[in-house]
Amino acid sequence: MTLLTTSELIKKYSLDAKKSLGQNFILDKNFTDKIARAAGDLSEFEVLEIGPGPGSLTRSILDAGVKKLVAIEKDQRCLEALGELKNFYGERFEINEGDALEIDETKFFNSAKKFKIIANLPYNIGTVLLFKWLKIAPQISSMHLMLQKEVVDRIVAKPNTNHYGRLAVMVNFLCETKMVFKVSPSVFTPPPKVTSAIVEIIPRQKPLADVDFDKLSKVVAAAFNQRRKMIKSGLKSVFENPEEILKEVGIKPDLRPENLTIEEFCKLAARLP
Repeated sequence: MTLLTTSELIKKYSLDAKKSLGQNFILDKNFTDKIARAAGDLSEFEVLEIGPGPGSLTRSILDAGVKKLVAIEKDQRCLEALGELKNFYGERFEINEGDALEIDETKFFNSAKKFKIIANLPYNIGTVLLFKWLKIAPQISSMHLMLQKEVVDRIVAKPNTNHYGRLAVMVNFLCETKMVFKVSPSVFTPPPKVTSAIVEIIPRQKPLADVDFDKLSKVVAAAFNQRRKMIKSGLKSVFENPEEILKEVGIKPDLRPENLTIEEFCKLAARLP
């Protein structure tokens, strides 16, 4: 059986990329193979892909020998094209029509085994999906996601840097992160106006501290809501006496939010009732 190339499938099914769905397709198989390789050996893993579109990255994941690939696609136009991949690759490939923001990812996988996520995410919902997946982090082995480079910079940022903020604190509280490589706009059809990057996110065996995720999120959001002000000012919305609390946990009240480590934010979150 012969499988049409991604370009041929796009032409056959008139799959022009929709801006409203945040679609930008990659047609270079060598490049999508590089993304799949970044996720390591897939032969023993089940993988989730969000928004496969015409299936360029999908092919690379399947060709890499994945045990099972579950694709979630919202765009009905792409389902027929993905059906041709299903006919070619067989039972290892499962297509589900649905909205990634609304599905329960865990129902597609064996609960006794962690799954991987590999995806070229729609940029308009990338961070929303990431926070959704943080809530099921213990069930995920790794995530290799393509996002805007600016967002990846914010995910991997360290304290005392310009990009360090709520996103870095919340993601790295639960996971280890690193930028794998940058992606030029020229790789996409149509080319986006921004540079992209692949980020590797690997959930930790346990969080950096024994504090509630929602409490940490509340403290971090309050702090970075006034990131240019001293930490004692930003925390007035969550603590009656923020300066006193800061001194009790050993943090200088005149520091700014970007000066605090994740562990220090965790100490503050632990003081919330």
